[in-house]
Amino acid sequence: MAGMKVTVVGAGAWGTAFGQVLADAGNQVTMWAMEPEIVDAIETTHRNPFRLPSVERLPAAISATGDRRAAVESARIVVVAVAAQFARVALEPFRDLIPSGAVVVSLMKGIERDTDKRMDEVVRESLDLPEDRFVAVSGPNLSREIADRQPAATVVACADMDVARMVAEACTTDYFRPFISSDVIGVEMCGSLKNVVALAVGMVRGAGYGENTAAMVETRGLAELTALGSAAGAQRKTFSGLAGVGDLVATCGSPLSRNYTFGANLGKGLSVEEATRVSNGVAEGVPTTSAVVGLGRRLGVDTPLASAMDHVLREGLSCSRMLSELFGEDIVEE
Repeated sequence: MAGMKVTVVGAGAWGTAFGQVLADAGNQVTMWAMEPEIVDAIETTHRNPFRLPSVERLPAAISATGDRRAAVESARIVVVAVAAQFARVALEPFRDLIPSGAVVVSLMKGIERDTDKRMDEVVRESLDLPEDRFVAVSGPNLSREIADRQPAATVVACADMDVARMVAEACTTDYFRPFISSDVIGVEMCGSLKNVVALAVGMVRGAGYGENTAAMVETRGLAELTALGSAAGAQRKTFSGLAGVGDLVATCGSPLSRNYTFGANLGKGLSVEEATRVSNGVAEGVPTTSAVVGLGRRLGVDTPLASAMDHVLREGLSCSRMLSELFGEDIVEE
């Protein structure tokens, strides 16, 4: 199924890296960006020095535009790769422009702050999409490594497995391997909730703790997000696969992850404001943390890790206090 016209809305690091994957797979790729300087750089120098400077030259099959209508015209697949908290405002102008048969693929990981909605819900509401035209892509996908064409895998999820297979074929290369799933809720929740765990793991690392502490936080975090996911209707097996454990391992073990780095800065004693300044913006796990606490309350699931991290973000709790709050005093079954 190579050779389709594919549009990528949002030319950040992951959007640009995924655009390169799609081009390497044989598709014609149009990047849409709001920033004229990014459009100009991709068009004139075939680079995105603002968001993905590690790539010296993007494939010839990639072009860019700031014109929404021109970007999505006759696209078979429209990929959305904008910051999760701005998804709704970014997508609504595209509602009447996306071709009626096009499939919309979300690379976004997060939960909308004001509504506690997953990205599949936000995208489908914003674009008035039926569920069989929405696809979630999530896995251990650090953009810099994929941009370097290092071997990686991901999960492509859709209610309609034929659509999932079509999108998977469109992004299969010799270094990028998609697996397909029908568990959209599970893949979405893995992708967003693991950012909260990455903040906590980064924090314990930044505070100087070692492997045991990091593994403890990571494992309890995985148990928490699995419980939340299954209460929301996800399949438990998704959380032990690439979208769950795989993404968690990559995000919690890499300084390339903004969430891990943000947490590490908190662990070193920086305030939320200082960490935000150092990382040129808020990591996606920060707004997601309070949304996870709200989600747990609504689903009747305990969220000790998300609650402890919420107190860190709101009240400046230290790492040692965060850990004691996470585990409490009672002996409980695993």
